Amino acid sequence: MRTTVSVTHTRNPNIDTVMTAEAANDLLKAIVETRGRNTGLPSEWWTGLEPAECPGWTGSQLTSLPLLNLETCTRADVLAYFDNTWTLTELLFKSFQHEAAFYLPSYHNLRHPLVFYYGHPAALYINKLRVANLIAEPINPYFEVLFETGVDEMSWDDLSRTPINWPDMKEVHEYRQKVYATVRKLIETHPGLADGHAPILADSPLWALAMTFEHERIHLETSSVLMRELPQPLFGGKPPVGWAANHPSIPAADVFDPEPGRDYPINSMVNVDEGSVNLGKPPNWPSFGWDNEYGLETRNVPKFAASRHKVSNGEFFEFVASGGYREQRFWSSEGWNWRKFRNSKWPTFWTAVGPAGAHQYRLRTVHEVVPMPWAWPAEVNFHEANAFCKWRAERDGLPACRIPTEGEQRRLREVSGAPELDPVMVESGEGFGRRGLNTNLAYGTPSPVDSDPIGAIGTGNVWEWCHDMFHPLQGFEVHPYYDDFSTPCFDGQHAMIFGGSWASTGDMASTWSRFHFRKHFFQHIGFRLVAEQQQKRAASTTTTTGSTKTAVTGATSPAAGPGAALYESEKLLNEYVLLHFAENADAMPFANIGPTEALRFPQRCAELVKTWAAKAGAPTTRVLDIGCAVGGSTFELAKEYESVVGIDFSQSFIDAANRMKRDRQLPFFRRDQGELGVPRVATLDASLAVDAPARVEFLQGDACNLPTSLGSFDACLLANLLCRLPDPHKCLASLGGKQGLINIGGLAVIVSPYSWLPEYTAPERWLGGYADAKTGERVHSNEVLSAVMQSNGFSLLHEEDMPLLIREHERKYQYIVSHAMVFRREK
Repeated sequence: MRTTVSVTHTRNPNIDTVMTAEAANDLLKAIVETRGRNTGLPSEWWTGLEPAECPGWTGSQLTSLPLLNLETCTRADVLAYFDNTWTLTELLFKSFQHEAAFYLPSYHNLRHPLVFYYGHPAALYINKLRVANLIAEPINPYFEVLFETGVDEMSWDDLSRTPINWPDMKEVHEYRQKVYATVRKLIETHPGLADGHAPILADSPLWALAMTFEHERIHLETSSVLMRELPQPLFGGKPPVGWAANHPSIPAADVFDPEPGRDYPINSMVNVDEGSVNLGKPPNWPSFGWDNEYGLETRNVPKFAASRHKVSNGEFFEFVASGGYREQRFWSSEGWNWRKFRNSKWPTFWTAVGPAGAHQYRLRTVHEVVPMPWAWPAEVNFHEANAFCKWRAERDGLPACRIPTEGEQRRLREVSGAPELDPVMVESGEGFGRRGLNTNLAYGTPSPVDSDPIGAIGTGNVWEWCHDMFHPLQGFEVHPYYDDFSTPCFDGQHAMIFGGSWASTGDMASTWSRFHFRKHFFQHIGFRLVAEQQQKRAASTTTTTGSTKTAVTGATSPAAGPGAALYESEKLLNEYVLLHFAENADAMPFANIGPTEALRFPQRCAELVKTWAAKAGAPTTRVLDIGCAVGGSTFELAKEYESVVGIDFSQSFIDAANRMKRDRQLPFFRRDQGELGVPRVATLDASLAVDAPARVEFLQGDACNLPTSLGSFDACLLANLLCRLPDPHKCLASLGGKQGLINIGGLAVIVSPYSWLPEYTAPERWLGGYADAKTGERVHSNEVLSAVMQSNGFSLLHEEDMPLLIREHERKYQYIVSHAMVFRREK
């Protein structure tokens, strides 16, 4: 039985908290009344395998399997991938508790209700398998026309006003049962999947089977967005059992006054040198690809600067709170008309909880409304992203800012160290999660913009808008099995998107994917900034990505000086995360012959402070870690001290330390040989109290200009910092004297290898390491340091040698023996 449904709601239900459970139920009642019945959902929901019986089940949730390798897949592999694809769809649609919810259209009326997307992938299986002559007969000719074609509206006001007679859910459910049985039988019997079969190529009939899998996975993701646009009370406040878990970074409580560096990372710009990129998926690549992925172009990409991270909710909040949605000058003509039509004042998935103008927001996920995760990416449409770029350029006095081109997107991935492989072909969602990446349903929500492994630019979390409109690559050819997949969208109206999201699976999560949406459309999509000519302005504050020299001499970063920029490379950041937090087996895999006593250097430095605080009877209220790098010593000090402040000149190090503080884990890349390596996730010491990170504060600052506003401390640690300062005397002077940072009776623990280099410290400022010009006597740093500290009111309590080991790759290490001195302030 089929009845026309015309109930609509035209107000974004996420805009504020007005859409209560009662109001949502009223909408459902109206649908039931219009349809004249409520047949209910099928009692046996699963038309294929239940999640716990399905390949990809982890024991608590169903995650996505790796993308099929069409060259090596067995019949069992194909069946497992089909079951995983099919059950993921049904698991998502189990989010609804009421049949009427399937017939409620989105508030914008630009897409069909979700009953269509429940039936559409099944109908396409039958239609495409028939086109490829893999099956001969339809199952339900009416459904295979009704559910064949979706909606691609021409503009934001091209509203669908034609009611459609949608079938009952039980009818669609029965249809899906028949389709599942048909496809399963095909997989189980087709000779092209027998042991030792030939690779499945684009001209093979079985290419259509792979196509239907990937088509369903597209709609798995887009359906999750459509659900996010429906009233949240329809979902019962939580995902269905077995759906991917939320990322653990959701705040426990509301923060309505977010601050950069505390609630969201400071987003520095990364300089990228000029270079060429090759676009296009190789024709012999052993996975399915849509027609627009193929072709070949080599493009020269001029040098540019891009934001290190995607723009976060916190950054976008600055635009919202400053009135960016009111200022027409930031918007294109088309974008401003869209904004007025929708009366948009903030991003569509933000939910206002306070009075107008208070700017108090929470975030709508697919199933819930949660305290705003300010560090998560801002999910906006193309118009909003462009307006932010123009506002940011004006506010900061930058050259014209925009979102990246396709060439720049690819260049960023290449220079960040992304391998010329396709990780989704080998990693399940669970595997990506272990690597610190949020794609292939590793999680069921976005994650902080800085939570990706260092160097993994543009991989998952949320898609990124591209400046280019959707276009074919040179050599593009339409595929006969789906001749209108791409060509209707080569219209100058569809902007490209790259990188995939947390909900992207299969080919959607592939490094080769090229997708597109209209500019007003919402998806799990964010963006990053690009400035074409920012290099000179940003040289002192940004990372240069590409061929960067690095100098590694110790466990912490330098303060300002001629060599400071050397410490801003991704390679070095990975090395420091490994040094500070990695397991011993990662830091030194040759434990039987390697110097294992040199491991855990940052922790041993902190332990030296704690040991001598106990011996000297010094208070343990506040401690300062100067040159804290990524925080290994800082967190160790929090086991004893009530308050710990870590300060470092490198913003990238401070960002990484704050990520560890927030998430208690930090992804990094362990380099093994050449470009080979393994993504790893470092974690905080399990013995660290739950509340300890909250007692740690990380600040970006200059060790040679420490402000008195830091307050006073019972101890300080300077580990392998002294010989990388442009003015070590100035740093040491700040510890004592009338406004000294160290309290009388407090400790100063200074550890240094005395590796003086003129590129960091002018020779006339060295503390030893030279022969006296007049007498020719050898001047040793430990003697000069002891004398300087004595003149500052400190006495020497202890000294010892402290080895450390820095891994560069599996077979190259730096072995350093630093000298540690413990001083107590006497006056």
